[in-house]
Amino acid sequence: MSPTIILIGVVVLFVVYVVALYNSFVVLKARIQEALSGIDVQLKRRTDLIPNLLESVKGYAKHEKEVFSEVTKARSSLMKADTLAQKAQANNMVSDALKSLFAVAEAYPQLRASENFQDLQRQLEDTEDKIAYSRQFYNSNVLDLNTKVRSFPSNIIANMFGFKEEQFFQTSAEERKNVKVKF
Repeated sequence: MSPTIILIGVVVLFVVYVVALYNSFVVLKARIQEALSGIDVQLKRRTDLIPNLLESVKGYAKHEKEVFSEVTKARSSLMKADTLAQKAQANNMVSDALKSLFAVAEAYPQLRASENFQDLQRQLEDTEDKIAYSRQFYNSNVLDLNTKVRSFPSNIIANMFGFKEEQFFQTSAEERKNVKVKF
């Protein structure tokens, strides 16, 4: 074989390798966008459930205005959040506010026995599970991208084409604690 053919073969293999690495970055970025969209869908579902839950509790606990305003404020913050950090912070606010709301509901046995309240509670639990799964899916994809951005030789391609590390969707220290809620 002539040196020219070998050189052309090496160049072609190098170009194929660069294209494959570039495409793998594109796929990871698309997965991250999809995962973030999944989180947004579940957070939206949660914000849609909150007014119904509030109305159920309000009928029984008219004097708990502070709790209702905290839940409403947290829901509003979540709806207005644009960045990942804002969404994470607003998500934590909603979780804390809902814990307070359920603590209020504890004091009203008729409310806890209400079929409507129980249905809303089940839907909220289901949504919380889906949010947790969506966050896990997002963070797994972020881990894959961040590892690839930092690893050699893919970090060279990442720098050439402007691929950057992404932020993880993190919970607050308060949310990491074990919570016991009785219904």
